[in-house]
Amino acid sequence: MSVVAGFNLTPVKSTALQQPDAIDLRVEGAVGDRRFLFVRVDPDGPQRLSGVSKASLMPIRSTYWPEREYLELNVPGVGSGAEAFGVGEPMQVRLFDREVPARWVHEAFEDFVHDVTGDGTLFLMRVDEPEYAGGLHRTSIVSRASIRDVGRRAGDEALDPRRFRMLIEVDGCPPYEEDAWQGKRVRFGEAILRIGERMPRCVMTTLDPDTGEQNAPVLDALAQNRRIGDELLLGVYGDVEQPGVIRVGDPVEVLG
Repeated sequence: MSVVAGFNLTPVKSTALQQPDAIDLRVEGAVGDRRFLFVRVDPDGPQRLSGVSKASLMPIRSTYWPEREYLELNVPGVGSGAEAFGVGEPMQVRLFDREVPARWVHEAFEDFVHDVTGDGTLFLMRVDEPEYAGGLHRTSIVSRASIRDVGRRAGDEALDPRRFRMLIEVDGCPPYEEDAWQGKRVRFGEAILRIGERMPRCVMTTLDPDTGEQNAPVLDALAQNRRIGDELLLGVYGDVEQPGVIRVGDPVEVLG
């Protein structure tokens, strides 16, 4: 039987992932997940970061208290915390699959990221609800068996699942079993998801999830058996049909 094996979320897009024992999954996504993002400011306005440009953010650990609208960012020896209400008029930030409205937050975070990354063009914004700084589909799912198979092909049988930054990881099923769930309704604990298409993977999977160092041939491994046209695919998207709490160890049930 397939079970929920773990979660990966972060209040600030592209920063270090958290692995809680449970998530509160709503139609708009997991509570507290990817509410903020760093942007680079140019004459055309705030621009999202892409590819290896996000590597310097990956060691940053973020903690967010939604009930107080308070955010903390930390790396060893350096930290910053402040209220994180968005201020000013919303601005449109182009993500991979759409534009989202976002507002500037406290300048303390600007000083922090400048000190940590040495990049004076990075600024933090808060995305207006019900949008968030993740993908159009509010969940992503992968089996750990799939990741183990990719790791074997990449020469690392202990390949870290965090490289794929998937919201939900499952175990107890064969590699790539999640592909067969496309178009079906699947129960994860209290929540029911409508499973969508397979997910294209990018250079982020080659970066160490703790340091941002590019140190694993993950894309080469995916190219061996996961290439469709120009895309390398692993894991599936999901949309929330029934919100609910999901816990590590909950059964995963295909409903049809």
